[in-house]
Amino acid sequence: MTERVRLAIVVSEFNFDITRIMLEKALDHAKFLDAEVSVVYRVPGTYDAPYGVMEVIKLDYVDAVVVLGAVIQGETRHDEVVAHQAARKLLDLGVQYGKPVTLGVIGPGASRIQALERAEEYARRAVEAAVKLARRRKILQATRYEGRTIYVE
Repeated sequence: MTERVRLAIVVSEFNFDITRIMLEKALDHAKFLDAEVSVVYRVPGTYDAPYGVMEVIKLDYVDAVVVLGAVIQGETRHDEVVAHQAARKLLDLGVQYGKPVTLGVIGPGASRIQALERAEEYARRAVEAAVKLARRRKILQATRYEGRTIYVE
């Protein structure tokens, strides 16, 4: 059995009525999965999430980062710019630092009602993906290659 997974959660304050629910659900689900939430880092908005991830991903007591946010559709296409640019940079940071960064961001194109309906599911799935990836990373790092295929599940 591998050691307990330690998560950081980066959560947007923008659309706080939605992200507050997401954070509560993420904390509950992490506990259910026997993962420890070491850091909760609040950022002003989803567009700012990559900065928060950059800060927490460097910590040696963080195995994976969960990002939570809600990008609600407005009258312009601004939601698309915010969501696409943030998602791209979040993926880049995970690859750059060699730690999982999971995307629990609702949108673009979501209405406030759709976001509220999806808040719990997106938070839960982001935590679950972070825990699975971090556990698999730990298993792989602890496995000694002995000339046979290694399956990491």
